Amino acid sequence: MDVRVQDLRYFVAVAEELSFTRAAAALFVSQPALSKQIRQLEAELRVRLFERDRRTVTLTPAGETLLPRARRIIEDWADARRAVAESAAEELATLTVGFQTRIGRGLIGSVRERMRELMPGWRLLFRQVSWSDPAVGLAAGTTDVAIAWLPVPREYASKVVSTEERWVALPAGHRLAGRATIPFAELADEPFIALPASAGPAREFWLATRERSHPARVAAEAATAEEAFEAVAAGVGVVLVAAGNAELYRREDVVCRPVSGIGPSRLAVVWRAGDDRKAVGLFAEACVRCLCG
Repeated sequence: MDVRVQDLRYFVAVAEELSFTRAAAALFVSQPALSKQIRQLEAELRVRLFERDRRTVTLTPAGETLLPRARRIIEDWADARRAVAESAAEELATLTVGFQTRIGRGLIGSVRERMRELMPGWRLLFRQVSWSDPAVGLAAGTTDVAIAWLPVPREYASKVVSTEERWVALPAGHRLAGRATIPFAELADEPFIALPASAGPAREFWLATRERSHPARVAAEAATAEEAFEAVAAGVGVVLVAAGNAELYRREDVVCRPVSGIGPSRLAVVWRAGDDRKAVGLFAEACVRCLCG
């Protein structure tokens, strides 16, 4: 079986971090999954790439030999994908924009108008991507740029276009629904609707893990905002949302309220680092200009 570029990417992350825990967090994967992939790579190459003990991870001589070559292969593959994407996009004069929740905020109309002025004949194609994909289609090559809530994997470039308070969506009739603002401490023990585990740090952000003294009680997972709001309406649990999305997903059986005691959310335009296509740059610029002024 041939080695995959993803296997090499996992290897390079561990080699750079010299920690499976830190590398797994950076890659938005679980540590057991990362360890399994490294073991498979070692089995394929018939060598040990790392020496491990309870405290340290170090490269073996074979790992040191592979590291610069793996980086070069990853870079060459990224260049090839960029070239193919650019060729296809230019042939179709289309920029595919990934998103996971409704964009709203007057952004799309303003960006379309700006793109018409600067790149006549081009069109924007919007593609919804599940929360299970933390790269919003960029890693798979199904999108050219994305409008996404941070955090996203570190290998992608981004510019923040909107900073919004985090609110909570509650089922109508919930004991806290009558409050004007809800302290997060009063929500901490509620059952929560979570993003899929594959969402990585984004899942933890929307569970407000950093602000908790103990792990969240996850009642269910949802792959889309629509699924999350349906679960809330059914009384399965509550979910944190951006302030703007509280309005975009307004419905009679769900109540949204501001939450105090947690930091804000950040909406960003995201693209592949090193993708210097004119259309990508203009789209990012238009998004920032529209919402940041």
